[in-house]
Amino acid sequence: MPLDPASQALLAQLAEADGPATHESTPAIARMSGPILAGLSGPGPDVESVRNLKLQGRGGQFRTRILKPAGEPKAIIVYYHGGGWVLGDIDLQYDHLGRQLANTTQSTVALVNYRKAPEHPFPTAIEDSYTGLCWVAEHAADLAPEGVPLIVAGDSAGGNISAVMTLWARDKAGPKIDYQVLVYPVTDCDLDTPSCLAPENQLLLSRDTMIWFWGHYLADEEARKNPDASPLRADSHAGLPPALVYVAEYDPLHDEGVAYAKALEGAGVTVTLEEAKGQMHAYFQMAKLLPGQAAGMGLVADHINDFIASYESHESHGKGAKGGVIHV
Repeated sequence: MPLDPASQALLAQLAEADGPATHESTPAIARMSGPILAGLSGPGPDVESVRNLKLQGRGGQFRTRILKPAGEPKAIIVYYHGGGWVLGDIDLQYDHLGRQLANTTQSTVALVNYRKAPEHPFPTAIEDSYTGLCWVAEHAADLAPEGVPLIVAGDSAGGNISAVMTLWARDKAGPKIDYQVLVYPVTDCDLDTPSCLAPENQLLLSRDTMIWFWGHYLADEEARKNPDASPLRADSHAGLPPALVYVAEYDPLHDEGVAYAKALEGAGVTVTLEEAKGQMHAYFQMAKLLPGQAAGMGLVADHINDFIASYESHESHGKGAKGGVIHV
């Protein structure tokens, strides 16, 4: 279907501003657009409580925010935000998104503000993220009732990090992750897929922007093939938690998201593949700016709530369910 009219209008508005494209900017200049867009979204909905803390990573600290909904939490969701490992943080837009997610799923949401490239290149982001995941798992009793599922979720670069977290947790005998939600994730360093080259997909995120992001995050092109950077290239995806992979129709990352869903399916992982028709990359963070964001959040919340209900009713029966991909 055609690109969503609201997205077309937003792109036209941004074009009128006549600012430099992200790939023509420095990270400092590119980061200035975040507060502007977040200001248009406004504050997120109220939650029961907000706790801000600092965790110690290798060579420095990073922030984490704990959002608790009203009522007894039914799950714990560790959310990793997008921004190409260079942009974004847990304030403003992602605070808004985290509050939405907490309320729509009645879950405690931990927003991990991993340190960014190029000041902190690969592997700092995934090391910080794993430290945040382990902290949440160790303090689960303070965050939600005993026995609720632990979920990792993220969009774009945050989807990449979420996928890597499931691999690390499996291979390092780390926290037991029960479900993963990957929203238009970066899963591979291949910048020549059909969707990455397609002219109609060169919108808020373009192939040139992905070149820029990868260049700041991990300049060594050969090293990008490491599964810690490109989880699609892992030797095995067996034993990973069930997944929702949610791709956008107009997105350079569309094909690698689909490829990751198929890799999970091939490894016997239960996976649902959804596509946001008429939506472009980054729409999921555009609360109140794009109607598609509310619809996307609703879809993600529905899948999480369905998983929680299934987990509560027959947790032990789900382990070893036959893998499959559902196309919608």
